[in-house]
Amino acid sequence: MTFKTASKRLLKHAAIRAGLEGVALARADRLWPSAAGRGVIFTLHHVRPASGHAHDPNALLSVTPQFLDRAILIAAEAGLVPVALEDLPRLLADPKDARRFVAFTLDDGYRDNAVHAAPVFHKHGVPYTIFITKGFVDRTRSMWWQTADVLTREKPAFRFDFGHGEEEIHTGTPAAKQAAFDRIAAFVQSSDEDRAVATLDAAAKQAGIEPLAIVETLTMDESALRELVHDPLARLGAHTLTHVNLKRVDAARLKSEVEGSADAVASYAGRAPDSFAYPYGFKAAVGEREIEAVRAAGFAVAVTTQPGVLGPLNPAAAAAFNRVSLNGLYQKPRYVRALISGIPFKML
Repeated sequence: MTFKTASKRLLKHAAIRAGLEGVALARADRLWPSAAGRGVIFTLHHVRPASGHAHDPNALLSVTPQFLDRAILIAAEAGLVPVALEDLPRLLADPKDARRFVAFTLDDGYRDNAVHAAPVFHKHGVPYTIFITKGFVDRTRSMWWQTADVLTREKPAFRFDFGHGEEEIHTGTPAAKQAAFDRIAAFVQSSDEDRAVATLDAAAKQAGIEPLAIVETLTMDESALRELVHDPLARLGAHTLTHVNLKRVDAARLKSEVEGSADAVASYAGRAPDSFAYPYGFKAAVGEREIEAVRAAGFAVAVTTQPGVLGPLNPAAAAAFNRVSLNGLYQKPRYVRALISGIPFKML
């Protein structure tokens, strides 16, 4: 990571924080109530106590149970009705229903979703959807962002081949750790993803780290998922077979990833899933081809990670709903209020 890259990251976070602060302190929601639309779908990943790690490149993916609890209360104070994600298309299509809604979703199937998030949802009687990747459940696919986190945090140096031969990567300082993580992330996102993940797994193993053991520690297996589905508030959605960027695979792989994940989740839950989440979910990972594949697979609703509030339903919207991240870097109640207002997304 260059000084320029680090500066860009700091400026980006500062700009986001300033925008949220501005909306919250000005109570701009009172001046522009229509910006809030019909409500919001929240994205979460980890829900767990703060890690306390000085180097935590995935901090944005983790919120505390206390913050989740507060976010639910704030949504209720704003008049949002909590509903299951799969019910949104029907509710939004009803011309007689003018209510505003909130749906909570969690990606990747982390164990802490059952341990720390589920009790919070139960406290408030709020339904929630967890999106499941078969390769994580089966322990056949590593989570590259978690592998890179452990590798750069625990090792002062390691060897890695970015495509030009092995080189020594030094991670003795916080800045060097972040630089190494960023470089690995860029490598995965710009190379053939399967090969890049395999390269990272090999480097981790060479350094004494087992990538699939990380998956075992962090994510629910089939037994845990079968237990979770007895919770009447829980829903399981599909999240592909290998969590690959769907926009970067061929048509046959796309079909397999989408339809295979539906079959896998059906085997865990005892029923076909109604919902799907596109891995990564940003514009470079979701296009019309991918949306059409999800429609063809029969999902009632699918979600991206592209930010925005819910609007009036049109026939295409349910296959690519926007979501709003409850981001671990911005865990303040006033930021949740600002996000619910929808005003920050009018500024994008």
